[in-house]
Amino acid sequence: MRTLLSLSLFLTAGLAPAAPGGVTFVPAPAGIVSAAPLAQDQFLAALNQDLSAHFNLTGELTLELIRPWTPPAQSAVSWSVVVTEYPSVAGSSMLVRCRVLADGVVAAESTLLLRAALWRDAWVSRAPLSIGATFDPSQLDTRRVDVFRERDALPADVGDSSFIFTRALTASRLLSWRDIGRRPLVRKGEMVEVAATEGTLLITLKGLAMENGAQGDTVTVRNLDSKRDIHARVVAENRVQVRF
Repeated sequence: MRTLLSLSLFLTAGLAPAAPGGVTFVPAPAGIVSAAPLAQDQFLAALNQDLSAHFNLTGELTLELIRPWTPPAQSAVSWSVVVTEYPSVAGSSMLVRCRVLADGVVAAESTLLLRAALWRDAWVSRAPLSIGATFDPSQLDTRRVDVFRERDALPADVGDSSFIFTRALTASRLLSWRDIGRRPLVRKGEMVEVAATEGTLLITLKGLAMENGAQGDTVTVRNLDSKRDIHARVVAENRVQVRF
């Protein structure tokens, strides 16, 4: 089933936020509105807003036509750009099929090859970072990057003190998702408090953590009395919980 999203443009006004139902409508100003041709920058702006909304993109999307585009020959008071087929994923190169309506009448249908970039701020190390160090945004810089090409770059809106660095990093290094991990609240080989609950019944005992675990992780803990291993959820520093 093809996805259909109509984006209406009036040449005498700017783009407006999308209205309910996926259609952006810009009302004509009061008075007489003259017909005009569809400009390439307005056509690309329509595609930009449409693709950003369809793929729920975060950042600044820029589009470039790889092949020449011929605008409809006629003029119109209102233009609509309707995307009739999207690529499966958003990326640096996208094939898009669309239909152009002039005052509600089909004026052109095109298959477009687009070159795209999605610009976001990403974290960069200001100084060397050691493995196990707590993630501290105040000690980092940001750099504007195209996340279509730097897909593993760590966005600048991600990261807090619940993370640590999992690798040692040099200065001026673009951070990636592989460079950080959740700070473990339970560590392998350390004693933890196990809270076992069933209904209103609560039993606590000591156990030996058999692996590291961050908040919410399920880890293996060994019962020191029975020597049996159980699976428990990490709830706090050196504390786990198991339900029967």
